[in-house]
Amino acid sequence: MIQFFKNVDARTIEIHEPENGVWVNITPPLKQAEFEQLSEDLDIPLDFLTDSLDIDERSRYELEDNVKLIVIKTPTENNSINDSDSYYITIPIVIILTHNQILTVNSFDNAAIKKFLTTFHNRHPEKRNMMVLKIFEKVIMNFQEYLKEINQRRNLLEQRLYDSNRNEELLALMRIQKSLVYIVTALRSNELLLMKLERTNFLQLNEDEKEFLNDLVVETSQALEMANIYTNILSSTMDAFASIISNNLNQVMKRLTSITIVLTFPVLVASIYGMNVEIPYQHSPHAFYIPVILSVVISVVMSWYFLKKKWF
Repeated sequence: MIQFFKNVDARTIEIHEPENGVWVNITPPLKQAEFEQLSEDLDIPLDFLTDSLDIDERSRYELEDNVKLIVIKTPTENNSINDSDSYYITIPIVIILTHNQILTVNSFDNAAIKKFLTTFHNRHPEKRNMMVLKIFEKVIMNFQEYLKEINQRRNLLEQRLYDSNRNEELLALMRIQKSLVYIVTALRSNELLLMKLERTNFLQLNEDEKEFLNDLVVETSQALEMANIYTNILSSTMDAFASIISNNLNQVMKRLTSITIVLTFPVLVASIYGMNVEIPYQHSPHAFYIPVILSVVISVVMSWYFLKKKWF
């Protein structure tokens, strides 16, 4: 679906044909015929429009026929039905700067473009560089929000694991760990992109825009550091809970082994007195109580010994 947005008197209106100074937003469902028509109408290389279809497209920029392409990664919720997949993945946003328009191409719906749309009435489409930087800002904010959600989810799962050692919580932590891998990789790629844009001045920014881009580089670095911290904390937490579970298993096995040993001696005494041979006191009127008392005494002694050794 192709949308054309124009800013008129601080109001965002949607038009039906491309004009100079409009924002063209392309969202799912994506059709090859629409790409080809738009490529012909706006004189844009077709591969610039289709790059967003590759979910593994890396963050980069490119110039061809005076048309500028910028690809930046943004997080989004994973709608996979597989319970082992990550909660969040990262997808590319393609930003294309032509002579008269700015285009964004999204292979999935994402919060960054939606936030930009809500603030588009404050933008100046003729200042295309600032619009690109504002999209970068929304992407970084999106990363920060998802990182906060991940941290809250992790804290909640840790609290649950303190009370139980169920596999569900551990599997959920694993899904969070996968999400952090996607986010860290994307943030690292975005940071390199922004630093390269700052160094080469690919967008031909003025001083104010350069300063704003520098702030975005700093915020991206902070988000990356935050993601790395959460990743390290989660890894340490997973290792700690694995050790705790292993230790709990050892304690349970030790108790079961101790109980088995305590019960073995009464069984041994009963087996001896149950043999079809001559045994002491077999004709005594107390023949039944002798093995019972002997078994109880041995069990009590062994239980006391294991309690003293703290095996129970």
